[in-house]
Amino acid sequence: MRRYLAVGLDSYLCLLAVGLLVRSCLNSGGTGRAVALLVVQLVALSFANQVLLTMAVRASAGKLIMGVRVIRLPDAGRPGFRLLVLRWLYGLLWLPRQPWRRFRGRATAAGGPERTPGHRSGAPDELAGVRQVRRSDLRSYRAAVQGRTG
Repeated sequence: MRRYLAVGLDSYLCLLAVGLLVRSCLNSGGTGRAVALLVVQLVALSFANQVLLTMAVRASAGKLIMGVRVIRLPDAGRPGFRLLVLRWLYGLLWLPRQPWRRFRGRATAAGGPERTPGHRSGAPDELAGVRQVRRSDLRSYRAAVQGRTG
């Protein structure tokens, strides 16, 4: 549940920041240009939050608030730029498809085409070799690993 709340907080904070910047876009000359500027700002803020901030402190703003950290699998290390960009791009492309997938799921229940076995409608837990864990669990894991090796 923490991960979903963290994603919600990230989305809210990004939209709030873009909402505060909307005034600068309104005077840009035309609706199309204003919408394009808003989209560019939204994508740039999302990238900064999900990739750059996560590289620096192992969590986006929402994850910091919720006490969740992002780790690299399988060694629980700090994820690199490439992994974080892949994860961000996948999330950017995965999230907008979810309403369509839910709609298709209702069609299947009403006699539509069957889903393939093993089909999952939710987000994968391990995305691009990166996983989200609670900060306290990460501390416990590190202490256990250090106790075995030290």
